[in-house]
Amino acid sequence: MTAPNTALIVVDVQNDFCPGGALAVPDGDAVVPVINALAPAYANIIITQDWHPAGHASFASAHPGKAVYELVDLPYGPQVLWPDHCVQATAGAALHADLVLPTAQLIIRKGWHAGVDSYSAFREADRRTGTGLAGYLREQGIEAVDVVGLATDFCVAWTALDAVAAGFRARVIEDACRGIDLGGSLAKAWTDLAAAGVGRASSAAVL
Repeated sequence: MTAPNTALIVVDVQNDFCPGGALAVPDGDAVVPVINALAPAYANIIITQDWHPAGHASFASAHPGKAVYELVDLPYGPQVLWPDHCVQATAGAALHADLVLPTAQLIIRKGWHAGVDSYSAFREADRRTGTGLAGYLREQGIEAVDVVGLATDFCVAWTALDAVAAGFRARVIEDACRGIDLGGSLAKAWTDLAAAGVGRASSAAVL
């Protein structure tokens, strides 16, 4: 069992990010058994779900003439355009059916504002709008978080970085994550995480 003041944040293990999904992360479903094995070691577990309305500003389909993975400027800054994914209440937005987290206490749904993307479990992409997670963790006496899920170089990394910025210790459990690696984004994410003081561990180190 990990320390009671450490929480597990399980990021976006949803059908659309797994093989066959609209924005599949290579080998994404391989994180499921690792996360299931980790879960009993934590007294506090939080799950996140990408939860976009149809026509979300981060979808390439919402920008005529623009292509998937193209970069555009939105009012809050540069935005990668994604395929339509994790649309609210669709099968693609559902958590992977084999994910077993019966003791999870909280689900944070993010990206539901139509005009703002949200990678981090703590703050939306405008870097101003909070999700309330930091306050929840403090109320629970949490001082550290372990972050797992999809994808390493986007929602996992942003969540871990924002955890540190909010005053928590953070580490990424590497074998419980998979990355997209869009134009070198995976290597950059690990560099940014290390520079911010985010730890890097294996599930074996926890178990």
